[in-house]
Formats: sequence, C-alpha cells, structure tokens
Amino acid sequence: MDRTVIAYVIYLAVSIGLTVWVARTLSRNGRVFLSDVLHGNEKLADAVNHLLVVGFYLVNLGFVALYLSGDETITDTRGIFEALSTKLGVVLLVLGVMHLGNVYVLNRIRRRGMMEREQVPPVPPQGWVAPTAGA
Repeated sequence: MDRTVIAYVIYLAVSIGLTVWVARTLSRNGRVFLSDVLHGNEKLADAVNHLLVVGFYLVNLGFVALYLSGDETITDTRGIFEALSTKLGVVLLVLGVMHLGNVYVLNRIRRRGMMEREQVPPVPPQGWVAPTAGA
C-alpha cells in the first residue's frame, strides 16, 4: 500500500477520533455552564448544547476533510510522521480555537445575563407617592 494512503488513513482516524472526543467532552461539561447562562432553563440548555455540538462537528470535520490532501508524496516512514505531525497539529489548533471561541461567546452571554439581573430593583415598589403642590 502507498505510504501516502497510509498517512491519510492514520490522519483521518486520529482527527475524527479527536473531534468526537472533544465534542463529547464539551457537550457533557458544557451543559452545566449553558444551564447557568440560560438561567436554569434545562430544556433550552439541552437544545443549545445539541446545536453547538452539531455545528462543532460540521466545522471540524469539514476542516479535516479539506485539509486531507497534500502536495507531496510520502516516500518513507519519516515522511509519514512529518506529514501527520503537521496535519494533526493544525487540526488540534483549530479544535482549540473553536473551543475557546465557544467559551468566549457563552461567557459574554452569561455576563450580559448577570448584568440584567443586577438591574432589577431588589425590592418591588410599595406604592405611589402623591405629587406635592409645590412641584
């Protein structure tokens, strides 16, 4: 079998495995965070979590597929390792940037929600005060 094909198979297996592992980890651990961001609305948190996971899969697997092809032909075992290290390193960086982007956006939403909660008066109005004659 051609060494380039071997490198492609290893790249796809590791990249897809990493993408699935990261998506599951983010989904499992991000649910609690989403619940807090969405003020305890569990049903909405589950829906948003699922949509984020689907988007994560689409973007990352699309990138993995686009980044599969290479210009050079791999002639030896060293070439396999060099090609894999470059391709997998880029995939890991993209996964990390996607994760940090998701956390940043969710944290901004959470902060905005906390600020809105702080703007509500701590005690509801007790009644109306009649206007004075001098005013």
